[in-house]
Amino acid sequence: MNYVHLPLLFAVALLSPSPSFGQLNVITSVGFEAAYNELVPVSEKNGGITVATKHFASESSGPDTIPAQLRAGAAADVVIMSKEGLGVLRAEGRIILASAVDLAQARLGVAVRAGTPKPDISTVEAFRHMLLRSKSINALSTTGLYLTEKVLPKLGIAGEVTDKIKGGSSLAAVATGEVEIAIRPVSELVNVPGIDFVGPVPEELQYLSIFSAAIVAGSKQVDAGQRLIHFLGSEEAEAAIRKSGMVPVKSR
Repeated sequence: MNYVHLPLLFAVALLSPSPSFGQLNVITSVGFEAAYNELVPVSEKNGGITVATKHFASESSGPDTIPAQLRAGAAADVVIMSKEGLGVLRAEGRIILASAVDLAQARLGVAVRAGTPKPDISTVEAFRHMLLRSKSINALSTTGLYLTEKVLPKLGIAGEVTDKIKGGSSLAAVATGEVEIAIRPVSELVNVPGIDFVGPVPEELQYLSIFSAAIVAGSKQVDAGQRLIHFLGSEEAEAAIRKSGMVPVKSR
């Protein structure tokens, strides 16, 4: 698939006296969802854009991921996902290269069912013991891959813990007690009803998740998609991004 570059598209767009916007189809990962949900209504109001949104994981096996959805032909103009997941789309030629922008970053954290005792995760050894003692762990997408491929082998407990990871479960399962703990980007754990945020993963095991956006190759709403991405990366969006437990990224 040939890559499409924005400068040429913008030059063509200038030939039209007034661009008309239809519905903008966005697929976003859970990590950026809280900030996105707050910001999109503002963008719709200010930019005259109607946005339809779907939520899927950035990476993992199975059909419920953004790459799998695009391969299956899902309608999408803009994707917002982990930088690693976006790299997969880049390699497959599914995004407009010049449109890719890093929006925010989040550290990994731990959460438990609201009202239950918070485990000690202040040191690597304490975090290791928590993993060994826990009956089940909610971790998915890029975080799940990082845990199973990096953290657990490093701690020497892959054999004891890997099968405890419930990648297909949601935070609702943690809120009901069906799953004991969640390990996810902080942006997915703060301000969530039914769970209590414990704190960040120890620094020695920390992973910085970067959430990026790009326009999907073949989109008919390139200008509207660029407007949305620009807004999500602007100073106007910073308060919502910080409120959701992330830090804005100035990549361009």
